[in-house]
Amino acid sequence: MLELTNLHKTFAAGTPNEKKALKGLSLSLDAGDFVTVIGSNGAGKSTMFNAIAGTFITDEGKIVIDGEDMTFKPDTYRAKCIGRIFQDPMKGSAPSLSIEQNLAIPYSSTKKGIFHRAISKKDREYFREVLSKLDMGLEDRMNVPIGTLSGGQRQAVTLLMATILTPKILLLDEHTAALDPLTAEKVLAITKEIVETKKITTLMITHNIASAIELGNRTILLDDGKIVLDLKGDERKNLTVDSLLKMYREVKGKNFDNDRMLLS
Repeated sequence: MLELTNLHKTFAAGTPNEKKALKGLSLSLDAGDFVTVIGSNGAGKSTMFNAIAGTFITDEGKIVIDGEDMTFKPDTYRAKCIGRIFQDPMKGSAPSLSIEQNLAIPYSSTKKGIFHRAISKKDREYFREVLSKLDMGLEDRMNVPIGTLSGGQRQAVTLLMATILTPKILLLDEHTAALDPLTAEKVLAITKEIVETKKITTLMITHNIASAIELGNRTILLDDGKIVLDLKGDERKNLTVDSLLKMYREVKGKNFDNDRMLLS
């Protein structure tokens, strides 16, 4: 489903601020894989996501999604098959538009005409149905501007927007990091249900090692622009935070240096 081959990306090349963000990164995902992504700040996690989404063109390497070479395709083209949610709940939606209107934007993207013409009675019934599954009472507030919702409510609706038309790839870029622990737990549960029900191939960046081990079927650890650990199957089944950190020390010959992750 997703093939990343020998990706390289250098920012500000040839200047004192030169940063080699990706250094030959390769990754192969099967359809339906749910991969959690961990690593220290600056390890290349978000850079990898930006490369997949087409935020920039990599210096070297190849990106293939569902058999289609996306290496030189613009982000607008890739957006048709990629859903992405960011850490900031304010991103990914239009705050002045209602919940209903925000849902209608991606839902009507394959139809002709502008989005508000697509909000039929049938559409509204469907929006109520999917919103009710969040168990947040939002199905009775569909005309409320999304900008008035709490961070957790908004992130949950943004998750629905990203998956209301099932994407081939879902990128979750620390999408619960700005939420309080209880709300984060609820949004993660919603995420798990949607991904499993729709069988969406998913990559999720998280700074919570426990969540990285518990969710999905595979965990990768990035360091200095490369994947240094790729854990799945039996190797991941009995994984603990301590054993993962031990593996990291054995691979890199140093301790993991991200206090934010160790304290999560």
